[in-house]
Amino acid sequence: MSLNLSFKLLPILALVLGIASIVAPRFLNIFVAIFLIAYALVGFGFIR
Repeated sequence: MSLNLSFKLLPILALVLGIASIVAPRFLNIFVAIFLIAYALVGFGFIR
């Protein structure tokens, strides 16, 4: 069940970060870095 929650959370996070990068393009690299770190932590199972 936690794996399904993780996969549902990632598209929502991607959408939020995409909108935020349009609003504030200067911070795009920070948003992408946070997203990639979160995706890796979920993928490795450190975050459920």
